[in-house]
Amino acid sequence: MKVLLANKFFYLKGGSEYVFFESARIFKERGDSVSFFSMKHPKNISTEYSKYFVSNVDYEKGGIKNMLVASLKLLYSIESMKKIEELLRDDKPDIAHLHNIHHQISPSIIKSLKKQNIPVIVTLHDYKMVCAIYSMISNGKVCEACKNGRYYKCFMKSCVKESRMKSLINTIEMYLHHKILHIYDSVDIFISPSIFLKNKVKEMGFKGRIEHLPNFVNVHDYEPSFIGSENAIVYFGRLSKEKGLFTLIDAVKGLRIKLKIIGEGPMKADLETMVMNKKINNVDFLGYREGDALKDEIRKSQFIVLPSEWYENNPRSLIEGFALGKPALCARIGGISELVQDDKTGLTFESGNSDDLRDKISKLVSNASQLEHMGRNARKMAEEEFNPEIHYQRLMEIYKQAIHHNWQ
Repeated sequence: MKVLLANKFFYLKGGSEYVFFESARIFKERGDSVSFFSMKHPKNISTEYSKYFVSNVDYEKGGIKNMLVASLKLLYSIESMKKIEELLRDDKPDIAHLHNIHHQISPSIIKSLKKQNIPVIVTLHDYKMVCAIYSMISNGKVCEACKNGRYYKCFMKSCVKESRMKSLINTIEMYLHHKILHIYDSVDIFISPSIFLKNKVKEMGFKGRIEHLPNFVNVHDYEPSFIGSENAIVYFGRLSKEKGLFTLIDAVKGLRIKLKIIGEGPMKADLETMVMNKKINNVDFLGYREGDALKDEIRKSQFIVLPSEWYENNPRSLIEGFALGKPALCARIGGISELVQDDKTGLTFESGNSDDLRDKISKLVSNASQLEHMGRNARKMAEEEFNPEIHYQRLMEIYKQAIHHNWQ
């Protein structure tokens, strides 16, 4: 099968990019042909398909002209349509699988794909189908105000970086794509990595056909360690507000265990300031790590922590931690409970409750045998439920359904 994979970033920026590149890898290993569509960027991985990529769009860059150009591309990108049509003429894929295309590429490419009668799959990595800012977080709290297409709430609440102007653009985007152009009606099948996300977007009013397919990890790339060599716990991922890191740091203050925070993000400076001002001496910021350097830090730890304060989907960090033989202590929110089963693969706590989190940390670190048992269960879960072969076979079934639907 010839598969076209599209994603706005073509380097390992986050979890959705890992899924994007790992999907390409399992396709190639099984003899499928893969082509790519993305955005130009200095960090991009080299590929022969870069000649088709769209111009770089940076929404953080200042200036009225840049803001205007970027906003127009966010709404509907003519360049993306032209570029992908060139790729389609040259490569002729059997199916297109879109990941994160919003804003930098825009869903305008769906029109070009359907004009060529190509089946379209979209993986839902977040809540963009029902929320103007994707996260369902407004002013630091979970928000469902846009339920049933009330997208104007984004503007009213200044959800986008507390800016009325930026919120207006995102509000217009939602009405244009969902209410005027009905552009997502042309997608054959959506994929949700978590049952929670599937149910939540339908509850919010989304009508598209959604199939559940969890993320995966190649466990052969992850040598497990069921007994940590350091008196430490670890968070790894993006350092952003919705990840609950302020709650986590507050919870570990004074405990006789080290918290290692791995990653970069917009809240890093604020988190470091909190540690300094409160004189917390058991928190280390290790910066960005990847590959073996990241895996080694996780192996040395007792368990991983994910203190999220938003509706997590199907966090890759959890699956990677499980593959390394580590149980998880996680907030009871979103799709996390589909992975972390209390006293089996880890423990959960009330999201945002630092006292509950502190109690659960103390409970886990005092029971080494329980940690090892849960770590082995976590590894088994990764092997049996999140392995590439199961993922590939299920994905091929979804592709065949989409092809059949497209030709009806």
